[in-house]
Amino acid sequence: MRRTARDGFLEVGIWLLLVVLLVPAAVVGYVIGHSERQQTKTVVQTPAQAAKALIQPAPQFTMDDLNATASDDWITNGGSLANQRYSSLDEIDTSNVSQLRGVWLTHLKSATAAKYSGESQPIAYKGVIYIPTGDDTVYALSAETGEILWKHDPQINQEISTVCCGWESRGVGLGDGKVYIGQLDGKLVALDQKTGNVVWSKVVEPWQDGYSITSAPLYVDGMVITGISGGEFGTRGRVTAYDARTGKMRWRFWTIPGPGQFGHDTWPANDSWKNGGAPVWQTPSVDPKLGLLYFTTGNAGPDLNGSQREGKNLFTASMVALDVHTGKLRWAYQMVHHDIWDYDAPSPTVLFDAKIDGHTRHGIGEAEKTGWLYLLDRETGKPLFPIPEKPVPQNADQKSWPTQPIPSYPSFVPETISDTQYKQIVKLAQEASQNGSIKVIKQQEPYTAFWATMLAMTPGPQGGTNWQPSSYNPDTHMFYVCAQSGTVGYTAETGKPAKQKGVAQITVGSTLTVAGGFGTNPGTFTAIDATTGKIVWQKRWAEACYAGSATTKGNVVFIGRNDGRLQAYNATNGNLLWSFQTGAGANDAPTIFSWKGHEYVAFFAAGNALAATPHGDNLWLFGLDGTLGPQQSAGAGEGVGHAGEAPATTTTAAPAANGKAIFAANCSTCHGATGKGGNGGPDLTSIPQAKNLEAVIAQVTNGGGGMPAFKDDLSSAEIRAVATYVTTQITNK
Repeated sequence: MRRTARDGFLEVGIWLLLVVLLVPAAVVGYVIGHSERQQTKTVVQTPAQAAKALIQPAPQFTMDDLNATASDDWITNGGSLANQRYSSLDEIDTSNVSQLRGVWLTHLKSATAAKYSGESQPIAYKGVIYIPTGDDTVYALSAETGEILWKHDPQINQEISTVCCGWESRGVGLGDGKVYIGQLDGKLVALDQKTGNVVWSKVVEPWQDGYSITSAPLYVDGMVITGISGGEFGTRGRVTAYDARTGKMRWRFWTIPGPGQFGHDTWPANDSWKNGGAPVWQTPSVDPKLGLLYFTTGNAGPDLNGSQREGKNLFTASMVALDVHTGKLRWAYQMVHHDIWDYDAPSPTVLFDAKIDGHTRHGIGEAEKTGWLYLLDRETGKPLFPIPEKPVPQNADQKSWPTQPIPSYPSFVPETISDTQYKQIVKLAQEASQNGSIKVIKQQEPYTAFWATMLAMTPGPQGGTNWQPSSYNPDTHMFYVCAQSGTVGYTAETGKPAKQKGVAQITVGSTLTVAGGFGTNPGTFTAIDATTGKIVWQKRWAEACYAGSATTKGNVVFIGRNDGRLQAYNATNGNLLWSFQTGAGANDAPTIFSWKGHEYVAFFAAGNALAATPHGDNLWLFGLDGTLGPQQSAGAGEGVGHAGEAPATTTTAAPAANGKAIFAANCSTCHGATGKGGNGGPDLTSIPQAKNLEAVIAQVTNGGGGMPAFKDDLSSAEIRAVATYVTTQITNK
């Protein structure tokens, strides 16, 4: 057929029409498809987007939500408002716990230097784990894979000099779509649960005034409640409640009562109450039916010198019950009157119900540095078993109190020092004395007062039970208490009355304090029957027990060891069922939860500054479906190395030229920020050898006398730098 011009024009017109109609559709289709593909790629590769898809914001938990026994989730630091650290899950039990293996291991790559401790019990909610490290960096991780969903690094000021006993965080709070963290700089911070971004931040008290926060905040009744540390720095303790949404303060309770407040007359008519101590180191417990919030308090200040603070010194070393809604005092029970032994009570209180003498009693328990488990009625504050006031040895200079409440049931550590421990203290005292000769007397009774002559005694400032939380199993009616038989040699300041010399210095009012090292303190892990107060079984270890326990309906109780082992025992009879090497000091408390119908155990092995256990950053998830085996042994007594990897150094954070920074990162935990004594550690200015450069280099390099060796953790240049700082700026000033 012959084509005409008209046909050609018509054909072109049809093609143009098709182009006009089809090309835009193709373009739109491309754009939509590209957008969809791009969006899919973003969800997979961007952690923030992945977090939004996985993280379910926590609601405004009710009292019933928070008080329920931990099962699928672990939504408070203690598992529930009762702080029992008990899970009703029983898939893992005595018959199969030996089959536990690692499901995943995530290295958090944070806070591995010597000054840090891993004491932060994880929170687990709807398949996500929330945990902080020792520098207050908070992580959200997938329970499925261990993948980090978000990370909040607060960039804590490394010049903080008012942290008493190692840089650590003991956990976070959760509720109302936020994660709450108390920081070492004295701030309480609320983070968006889905992103980790700061929602609000409040300065509870500034670190420059001697305050810090190490405990996990408690979310309850739309509030976030926190204590504050700093008893060693001339502070006045308190517990404060903030509005969870806005950060506005709701109420505050002062643990040292001021003029006109109940208990103020237990302090003398001077200003000693203004810096009398009584910090609060732990997360409170709550009884919703009674509407009461419970916590225990720290020691009086100055620690070892009571000469200027005559009286019982309420509410130091006490168990306290407040109205949870208003912060008003309901009752208080003082466990140590006029404390001069650093017998604070940093371990969390635990609520329990048990049948005693045929009647169900609503109790509260507190394992203390004194070596006793105090069991009280949580409605009245009265002892469940006799705790009579007994006369104790006196010293007029100390203004010591004539009696102390001593339980009628056994202590979980010895109450008088052994011959072996006494000889150890004598040896340390001779090494530390100016002329190599010092008189040391041996303790004969608990609560012996001291003054000019050194007293070798136990328990020392490490305990007994220190910060480590006890657990309670309602099926066995037993408390599980981790402790050590700590020792100490004490003398008080006799040349002049003790004074607070400024918050940059720890003033304990002692010229010489010689403490036994954690490595030589025998440890105990004890099951105590709450219906009688008696010990049912006890494990005794050569090294200190310095970790939190957790227990389950499967009749299992978990506890960590200094050498890195996480262990499981039969909760009824104490038989060892499982032991797993985590690769770093296992000085934390386990968290038990369920995910996709199966029970798991989360545990953070990161070591401990005070216990001088191997450091790490190992967050483990254990389950019956796990396939990962143990890590390289952390090694008992290996010191502060980053176990399983190359030893951690302070090179990046503290160059060799900066001996002060190296001291702060590695030495201040035990010796104090200015070298004049820390948590029972010796005052360097009182040790003649500490003035000799070569002697200090040798001591830092090789350790000894309870001090770990740093030869594998610091370079020779760093050791010389810190030794130079000690001899020129601390001991020879």
